[in-house]
Amino acid sequence: MQANLRIDALDKKLLNDIQWVFPLTERPYLEISKRYNVPESEIMQRIIYMKKIGLIRQINAIFDTRRLGYKSALIAFAIRPDKVNYVANEVNKHPGVSHNYERNHDFNMWFTLAVPPYADLKTELDRMASIEGVIKYRLLPTLKLYKIGVRLDMVNEDPEKPKPMDEIKKLNPKKFDLTERDKFFIRELQKDLEIIPEPFKVLAENLGITTEDLFVKAKEYEQIGIMRRFAAILRHRDAGFSANGMVVWNVPEGKIDEIGYKLASFPQVSHCYRRPTYPDWKFNLFSMIHARTVHSAEKIAAEMSETVGIKDYTILFSSREFKKERVKYFEEHN
Repeated sequence: MQANLRIDALDKKLLNDIQWVFPLTERPYLEISKRYNVPESEIMQRIIYMKKIGLIRQINAIFDTRRLGYKSALIAFAIRPDKVNYVANEVNKHPGVSHNYERNHDFNMWFTLAVPPYADLKTELDRMASIEGVIKYRLLPTLKLYKIGVRLDMVNEDPEKPKPMDEIKKLNPKKFDLTERDKFFIRELQKDLEIIPEPFKVLAENLGITTEDLFVKAKEYEQIGIMRRFAAILRHRDAGFSANGMVVWNVPEGKIDEIGYKLASFPQVSHCYRRPTYPDWKFNLFSMIHARTVHSAEKIAAEMSETVGIKDYTILFSSREFKKERVKYFEEHN
């Protein structure tokens, strides 16, 4: 039974809210409870339950990998079918691998790799590519980012006719010069928030500051764009979104920005990037969609195709999730 069948209408509204904006206040659960006119203790119990059943993965700060000076890329591996499990296990050992999926394509494993400022991404990748069973790989770094931000709509069903309604913010690509003190803040803010009345007090005490100082710094990070937001992260499949589709598009060079921003404005698109092409890989625009069924995902992609006027696309669905967790920035193992 999927997790969303074991939760009620209030839980779903709550999940929609905290996926996008979690209150940076002394008593965040009290703040949330006021929106729904229920006791603070009930909000906490609901969130505890949804974490227990695996629906909420964690509640923490979501940072911009590149603004922190990390180098990252999407990697496509073509792997011998009998070696997929072995290679996945070896790749997952790397702390900079956050997402790793098996997909329905000759390039059958797709993962993201991030390395800290002092490391060399290509060196790490070459080591992984030497794992027994890897036939070839393609390095697909982000050439331009149009959108990033997963928001699973727990209240409404998958749309029949999705429309490009989201307002897309232009993203700041500049690297931020971090101090050692900033790294301490980031280590604390990326921790999974406790479900206690004053959870930020714990983080502030670890830093030797007041919670007000913590909120000022968090809001500063958000304003300059190194922190995308502070929010809850859900497990897609447990939330009922089992069709994880990477829609890849072959877009004429002169239209990439136009199409990229248009695709990004669909609420159903969580990520949208321009990436390089190769002789055996012609797709230069990537958009991630999450739907409850493969049929729904295919309909969403077809509507998007009709809207943007690009017919040359394909959907790579994930058949298995090997790893999905956030990169822990500036930890010792990095």
